[in-house]
Amino acid sequence: MTQTSITRSWVASANGHGDFPLQNLPLGVFSVQGSAPRSGVAIGEHIFDLEAALEAGLFEGAAKAAVQATRGGQLNAFFELGRDARIALRERLIELLGEGSTLHGKIEAQGAKLLPLAAHCEMHLPARIGDYTDFYVGIEHAQNVGKLFRPDNPLLPNYKHVPIGYHGRASTVRPSGTDVRRPKGQTLPAGQTEPTFGPCARLDYELELGIWIGQGNAMGEPIGIAEAGDHIAGFCLLNDWSARDIQAWEYQPLGPFLSKSFITSVSPWVVTAEALEPFRRAQAARPEGDPQPLPYLFDSRDQAAGAFDIELEVLLITEGLREQNLPAHRLTLSNTQYMYWTVAQMVAHHSVNGCQLQAGDLFGSGTLSGPESGQFGSLLEITEGGKKPIELASGEVRKFLEDGDEIILRARCRRDGFASIGFGECRGKVLSAR
Repeated sequence: MTQTSITRSWVASANGHGDFPLQNLPLGVFSVQGSAPRSGVAIGEHIFDLEAALEAGLFEGAAKAAVQATRGGQLNAFFELGRDARIALRERLIELLGEGSTLHGKIEAQGAKLLPLAAHCEMHLPARIGDYTDFYVGIEHAQNVGKLFRPDNPLLPNYKHVPIGYHGRASTVRPSGTDVRRPKGQTLPAGQTEPTFGPCARLDYELELGIWIGQGNAMGEPIGIAEAGDHIAGFCLLNDWSARDIQAWEYQPLGPFLSKSFITSVSPWVVTAEALEPFRRAQAARPEGDPQPLPYLFDSRDQAAGAFDIELEVLLITEGLREQNLPAHRLTLSNTQYMYWTVAQMVAHHSVNGCQLQAGDLFGSGTLSGPESGQFGSLLEITEGGKKPIELASGEVRKFLEDGDEIILRARCRRDGFASIGFGECRGKVLSAR
């Protein structure tokens, strides 16, 4: 049996698992009962403890070197090793965890030491984030928001020429499950000429794809578009929580500041480019009349296979839904195929001026809305700035998020003939302002 022919795992819960079958094997950092954070791989309902497996002598050669780089509760050094290290580790993990593994008995005999239940573990950020950059590549979102403020000219002239982005606050990126404290700030009430200070009244979510940077570049040495994809370590879900009323007052002329920096949530598992390979797609053709990317942003291979088909979902749980035992309300069902720029184009543009990227840097794609109702990736779009409240089965209505509301992001990749894989959840519950 060859490694590539192994499609099932002896870890029973992995077979048919909605997120973490053998074909996924995302990496993360976890702890058990207050132990120090350590690296692991999601497999079904379990986490394969990489550091314990290393101590048990289950790795050698390039795969061993890859696992050694994951030690210490941060994956930065592993990200820096690049694609070959990821492939070596992935191939060895499939040998160890795949059906027919000669080491099945040895691993299973150690029980929770090597394969603790994920439900008994706490997840942490997978890497030390040196810098966080939020892009704006979801063109449907850009158009929807633009129409609210500039109905006759929703997209600014530069949008289709350059991947728009801004630098965010890395210190407040947090893993899924971290509560969201309602921020305070300055706002300008409608009809007033002087700002007031107090809790945000228009709290929103933003549905984004997170991109983890792998190998970086030296300052002054841009990453070419043809090689840019190789500098991506993996992907996650990202919720760029937004205080819309604070943002409206502060964003001119330099853009978002306190309206975005209070928290950004990410799903804790890093889904690798190798796991997503079956779900690559051609970048959507630009509409007739749109400018072609400048040469430093154009690569034929990237255009042919640089996009991904990842279904994105947002759910809302409110106090009323909980009290009445009603299911979560779906707000959004969108897809990464609505990205106007590829992830490789983001990397190439970010570094073209000589900016240094480093392993563990995090990109957000920007809000990924679709063109139709039900596909919008923020409440700002869904409610048209609060003009059209959402009615819930509990009898509650929502223009923006209220205290006690919980937002859950999910993602799934599906394709006939291939196992479906997911990203796990990215969730956060809103707490009242202090």
